Amino acid sequence: MSNSKAIAKQEAMPRGMRIGESVFDIAYLIYDLVAAIIFFTQANGRPVFFLYGALTLCLGGGDAFHLLPRVQMHLCGVQDDTQRKLGMGTAITSVTMTMFYVLLYFIWRQIFPTIEVSPAIPALIFLTAAVRIVICFFPQNDWFSNKENLRWSLYRNVPFAITGILVIALFAISGNTGGYGLWRMCIAIALSFGFYLPVTFLAKRKPAVGALMLPKTVMYMWIIWMGLSLLNVL
Repeated sequence: MSNSKAIAKQEAMPRGMRIGESVFDIAYLIYDLVAAIIFFTQANGRPVFFLYGALTLCLGGGDAFHLLPRVQMHLCGVQDDTQRKLGMGTAITSVTMTMFYVLLYFIWRQIFPTIEVSPAIPALIFLTAAVRIVICFFPQNDWFSNKENLRWSLYRNVPFAITGILVIALFAISGNTGGYGLWRMCIAIALSFGFYLPVTFLAKRKPAVGALMLPKTVMYMWIIWMGLSLLNVL
């Protein structure tokens, strides 16, 4: 089966669902762009909001490489280069999602500069993020193929999950310090991984699992919203 036919089989969903997902994806990317502009224009010299703006652009910019080809596929049909665009988008998103959590660590450090944690935690965040990014560049990931490679999916997602767990630990340690309510980051990050991991391991065999990417995206939108809510507080 050709890649185009394989994608067409995977994406054989009702037109209404294709349009609905496309509208959601476009709205999400606009949300990210508007939020980034707000962070940068209202930072007023506060580094934490420059970091939040960078985090938001990293997230939305990376996701655009994957979501825009999906929107094109849903609205215009499968093209000869659809698999290449989706594969490239997935590879880029895998890197930018990792950078997202590194930036989130720096945001945590800016908001809670007096909270002491073991130096091992940030060291492991940087190490596991670097390992994940390096693994993403290996050709064995088969980014441009519609075939599954569960072994390499495991290789790249184990360090990614560790990165996420460590960032969750930091927000758990800070709790509700300052009354900012950022303990909710623990919930948002944990749920985002809970929605993401089944997709990365099962979506090519069970396309319906891919629907979990929508609530995963909502969790990222929530993380950004938590940053916006701090603009008039910090």
